[in-house]
Amino acid sequence: MRSPDWYTTTEGKPCGFIHTHTLDELWLHTGTACNLSCPFCLEGSKPGNNRLQLMRFDDARPYIDEALTLNVKQFSFTGGEPFINKDIIQILNYALSHRPCLVLTNATTPLLKRIHQLRPLLKHKYPLHVRVSLDHFDPIEHDRGRGAGMFAEALNGMLRLHSMGFPLSVASQMLPGISSDQATQRYAAVFRAAGLPENLRRIEFPEFYPPETVVSAPQITQSCMQNYQTEASRREFMCAFSRMVVKQHDRCQVYACTLVDDDGDYALAETLTKSLQIPVSMKHHRCYSCFKYGASCSEIK
Repeated sequence: MRSPDWYTTTEGKPCGFIHTHTLDELWLHTGTACNLSCPFCLEGSKPGNNRLQLMRFDDARPYIDEALTLNVKQFSFTGGEPFINKDIIQILNYALSHRPCLVLTNATTPLLKRIHQLRPLLKHKYPLHVRVSLDHFDPIEHDRGRGAGMFAEALNGMLRLHSMGFPLSVASQMLPGISSDQATQRYAAVFRAAGLPENLRRIEFPEFYPPETVVSAPQITQSCMQNYQTEASRREFMCAFSRMVVKQHDRCQVYACTLVDDDGDYALAETLTKSLQIPVSMKHHRCYSCFKYGASCSEIK
């Protein structure tokens, strides 16, 4: 039973909903354990954290198999830090035998310890794309949240991945007081100096806040979705074409997207097929970021 605010706003108006039209992308959450303790982490990840449990190969495989029957186009993996998970290479190897994959990482110690295990993944006909979190083009600002030396270590991880032949992109929050074009130029200079392609794709996110944070954000009504969105634009919301599997309390569930796993209302079903039949409420404060900024964790749109 979902809470009343799944259906109506605090003012009693019908909530806006997204109807899923396909499963283009399946995300698997590898667990909220991480080697870093970033205070701004939208998953609240840190060493030993088990808000979301580590996903094992036997957990992931049935969902990968089911997604294939639904004509999924890509598998994507997030954390926490996925390379902490001892099963990540086995999971990636299986997924890459069927579809392209994206994995998110901070590109520091956990990745570097396993980087020799990644080379065999290049044999697959489908590519593994790696997205690295690089919070700022200034090492001091990046290390302020992630710890001393983490900027240089991340660049080292990126350079090693690039030299092996893995395609890369970079993720960060929108930087206050600087335009996206200016930030792109500053990042390009960093990449160039590090020996990386200066035109690496960058994905910028608005402030999403740590999990379970109470945030005052405008509520999205049914009228909002009809008056300010079109049928085409509604199909661009992540919950219209993707799902995420998480493990909690020794049980896997399918959530509407990567940004709402702190709200049990968004645990839609235990199978992908059933989850796709359930319209997704836009009640979460992070939904407003998608509504206002067009934010998306996906790189396939």
